[in-house]
Amino acid sequence: MEIETNLDTKKQSPKLLGMFTSPSEQFERIKQNPKFWVPLIIISILYAIGMTLMALSMDAETLIGTGIPEDQAEIILVVTKVTMMVMGIFSPIIGILISSAIQLVIAKIANSPVSFKQLFSMNTYIMIIGAIGLILNMAVSYAIGGSPKIYITSLAGFLNQEKAGVLSSVEVFALWGVVLTAIGLNKTAQFSKGLAWTIAIAFFLISIGFGLLGTLIQGAPKL
Repeated sequence: MEIETNLDTKKQSPKLLGMFTSPSEQFERIKQNPKFWVPLIIISILYAIGMTLMALSMDAETLIGTGIPEDQAEIILVVTKVTMMVMGIFSPIIGILISSAIQLVIAKIANSPVSFKQLFSMNTYIMIIGAIGLILNMAVSYAIGGSPKIYITSLAGFLNQEKAGVLSSVEVFALWGVVLTAIGLNKTAQFSKGLAWTIAIAFFLISIGFGLLGTLIQGAPKL
């Protein structure tokens, strides 16, 4: 019976929507049958849609508030919007590549048999959570005229904060991604639960650190 179950799992391909309903099962499927091309294309399209909504939510006042001269704001706004739309396609691919490479190095140290293809597939499927979160938040921001920097599903959004900071990084879909990363590293990469959670949380804290660094750079006085 166990052999038949394993064979059935091996035959089945992981499903993106399954990450919402049965993530553990999808990670087992990824371990046996790591797919990523079609899911990666879908993820890139979703991120492009989300970044387009974010771009549409921006106006000249948003840039002026960061210290850009008013007479240059409109031109820079157009360039920024186009750049964001293009980056929407490539940013998830770059993020998945970097995450998978770092995790592979850790896997080699931990003597895990996981391959780069399995990790790349795992991170691609996990990215569906962030993609849906981005579209949801940017759609609401565009509809109500809110700041695209503040996710409504973050603590900053819940507390009606006007500036991005640590609270804006504590966000439902980001935390969901942390949980799925830990489960995926345990199921697909065969890391111990302790190591899997440590890596997932470390990645989350590093992302918060980069976010804070970006905020500090934007808020630095212009010379």
